[in-house]
Amino acid sequence: MKSIFRIFCLLALSAATCYGQEELRPSHMAGELRGEIIIDGVLNESDWQKAPILDDFLTTVPEEKGTPSSPTLVRVMANSQVLVIGIECKNPNPEDIVRFSKLRDADISEEDHIKIVIDPFLDGQSGYIFAVNALAARYDALVSNRGESENEDWDAVWEARVADQSDGWSVEILIPIQSISYKKGLRKWGFNVERRIQGKQETIRWANVQRDQWFIQTSKAGYLTNLPAFNFGLGLNVRPSLVNELNKIGPDGATIYDFDASLDASQRIGPNVLATLTVNTDFAETEVDTRQTNLTRFPLFFPEKRTFFLEGSDIFEFGFGTGTNTVLPFFSRRIGLIDNNEVPIVLGGKLNGRIGKTAFGGLGVRTDVLQTAERRYEATNMGVLRIRQNILKESTVGVIASVGDPLDRQGSWMSGVDFTYQTTSFQGDKNFLIGGWGLYTEREDLTEDSSAFGIKVDYPNDIWDVAATYSRIGRQFDPSLGFVPRLGVHYSRLGGTFAPRPSWPLVRQMFHEVFMTYVKNIDGPWQSYSIFTAPVNWRLESGDRIEFNVRPVGENILVPFEIAEGVTIPIGEYHFMRYRAEMEFAAKRRLSGEASYWFGSFYDGTLQEMEVQVNWNPLALLGFELNALRNTAELPFGNFEQTLAGLRVRFNITSDLQINSYLQYDTVSRNMGLNARIHWIFSPLGDVFLVINHNTFNDLTESWVLQNQQILLKIRYNFRL
Repeated sequence: MKSIFRIFCLLALSAATCYGQEELRPSHMAGELRGEIIIDGVLNESDWQKAPILDDFLTTVPEEKGTPSSPTLVRVMANSQVLVIGIECKNPNPEDIVRFSKLRDADISEEDHIKIVIDPFLDGQSGYIFAVNALAARYDALVSNRGESENEDWDAVWEARVADQSDGWSVEILIPIQSISYKKGLRKWGFNVERRIQGKQETIRWANVQRDQWFIQTSKAGYLTNLPAFNFGLGLNVRPSLVNELNKIGPDGATIYDFDASLDASQRIGPNVLATLTVNTDFAETEVDTRQTNLTRFPLFFPEKRTFFLEGSDIFEFGFGTGTNTVLPFFSRRIGLIDNNEVPIVLGGKLNGRIGKTAFGGLGVRTDVLQTAERRYEATNMGVLRIRQNILKESTVGVIASVGDPLDRQGSWMSGVDFTYQTTSFQGDKNFLIGGWGLYTEREDLTEDSSAFGIKVDYPNDIWDVAATYSRIGRQFDPSLGFVPRLGVHYSRLGGTFAPRPSWPLVRQMFHEVFMTYVKNIDGPWQSYSIFTAPVNWRLESGDRIEFNVRPVGENILVPFEIAEGVTIPIGEYHFMRYRAEMEFAAKRRLSGEASYWFGSFYDGTLQEMEVQVNWNPLALLGFELNALRNTAELPFGNFEQTLAGLRVRFNITSDLQINSYLQYDTVSRNMGLNARIHWIFSPLGDVFLVINHNTFNDLTESWVLQNQQILLKIRYNFRL
């Protein structure tokens, strides 16, 4: 492992010589928006006819820098308050356009769509993502992890409409300047456009037309020039919410009516700094978590979905190589949630933005008293601070700190530093990253070894993607506002993917994967190992995928743990072989999905894991999504069966009006839960939610007992000045 890190460090030094070599990036001039634009998807106003046209696209898939099968025409206009983008997506066979979704933030990656990334700071490390499919389903996100991923839970106020044409479809997008942050005085931004033609499995781009580079890497984007001096007005947003709620607990409980109000407000302190205030915060519209089964002795991870914590969350990202398998120093679900009980947030404030090459974020929250059946939790103050400095061309150095404890444990704080070197010009046009981080936490009940550190080197490219990670987690490294699944371990992971593109008629790309993970206790024996291999993982020209995996696994159990009700894994060393067969059917069809089957030995016995996900879109108006999982284990210590099933039904009336229901059941909790939501966006600034939650419990006597029932109506509107 040490020799591998030395090699990567030498590569990093050689890559650094690329810094300072300014590459030629394409540019496109924005037109001047003089009159009024009606956002209806039709580019018929006179200003559109005068705007410069961008049409020089090339394919990245199926051929790199090939000629697109159909033209794409892009126009951009701006005035002091809005950015407007109009795109014509030509298609000589409109009946081949793949479009199912109308839901806000739906996964439209497997449908015909347009995707735009903008970098209003021109720092090459951040940005905003906007996408629209051919049914006007809107998707927005933040550029995350320096362009490696997207924070899709971020939402902004913007508009988009689509119109069908005889030779394709067109879209108009309006982005108010108040909805984003930007660097004052810039007259050009980073900008790129990507189009997916799903029926032909074709992807085209304007800039950064390389498979080795991610589309959202803003350091490789083109330039949008001739921008005006933007004016965000007073920069004040005030969004009150009114909530009417009916609750019933238990079959004999009384139905209680409650009326409440909450307030979210934000003030721009300049164009690139945003201060946010939340009072009596309400998260009534937040979708319920998708249930998971747990066959390990470690906690499960559930993502953050609450709007207040998602705003500016990209700034709080820390440490290249940290993650849900090792360390998340700041995990916002620690705030306002204790053992699935919602803790009232009395007051919260946030300040985030960028000044020059420095990005910063500060968060402070006060939670109210919570009384549960087990104990009383006192009111608590908590805070987090993150500062990240851009250095060189694409690299960063930063610090993070937090204070406070949701369980009211005294003397709690944490601090840490991180550094990431990144280049997209290694050996000319390849990605290369190396990063290190260190953290220390303190609390009255922590007496020793409460630090953690790690390093990661990564060569993530199209044909070769190789990475090595090492982390050391102290025995008592338990940050109050973080997520750490394993304490007191050395965590090592090494692996890579070789993904050639053969000239076979049916196979588009083959992914040969090997990933080795080894976890050892700091003061003791090994804890776990895993060697994940994919001798077959083929993406077909049709968009379908087939995969077969072989995975040797080892677990050293030092303390017995209950894997299922009445089944305990005793102390001992266990070595077993797991196999998986998986098939995925392309989402370009009305009926698509994925099926996987894990089988083989497991803790001196056998385990079969069968998982199915089916998506059926019989009409643009109606969609079904079924997911089901079945675990069947035969062990020397006892047998168990687990079943989890969920059904989503979506009525996509328009892109601004959806009715969605999600029904879940699992045999572990024996709880049947229904979450039904009507979401009406009656204005870009206002929406209404009607939410119904109904949970019943199977008491094993063939009867269902009501646990709780809730009907909730929430109305909110954003007043902008």
